[in-house]
Amino acid sequence: MIQSHCEKYLQRGKPIHLAQRVNDTAYSIVAQYQSEYVGIVQYYKLAYNVSQLSKLKGVMQHSLTKTLAKKYKTNVAEIYRRYRALHHNEYGTYKVLEVKVDRGPDKAPLKAHFGGVPLRKNRWVTIHDELTRPIWSPRSELIERLLAQRCELCGNTEKVEVHHLRKLADLERRGRNERPKWMSRMASRKRKSLVVCQNCHNQIHYGRYAGPGIKK
Repeated sequence: MIQSHCEKYLQRGKPIHLAQRVNDTAYSIVAQYQSEYVGIVQYYKLAYNVSQLSKLKGVMQHSLTKTLAKKYKTNVAEIYRRYRALHHNEYGTYKVLEVKVDRGPDKAPLKAHFGGVPLRKNRWVTIHDELTRPIWSPRSELIERLLAQRCELCGNTEKVEVHHLRKLADLERRGRNERPKWMSRMASRKRKSLVVCQNCHNQIHYGRYAGPGIKK
């Protein structure tokens, strides 16, 4: 099982960078790796030998540093120097790789880290068997739009979420009725993500959204 999970981050037996993630922000890259790692560890928490997942962590961390090094055209040692940090939780203090996104003087910075997960058996853990959702961050200004904490359709600042498309081609299906304004704007801007409030998000998914297009 461990080897099968490692294969995603290996080439010819060695950790490699993931080219499909190089264009994402550092924050999104680290958050994606951590999300995948935590999901695997949490799933196998009941295993008596869960500590053996340290091999997977090593492979993923090496792949992560290589991906960041490829993004910034530097070396792995520089990535460790730039992002190494200490993470404190109820289980102790861990060495991690951490990325911070400043949000100004009035808000705490966004943080994403890799590591800091205890590899200890827990027979009382509650298993949440859910698929890991990808954390999208294409070349667009997604991080900036998220930091604005404002719905791009109605301007609401409450319960802001992100609406995702699997691919842009989904906006151009033949036989579809006239597209709503939000869909037309996403297609024109070649966006696969849209920052919306919970109300607009629900209306989009239920096919009932008929309001204005993306606000500038």
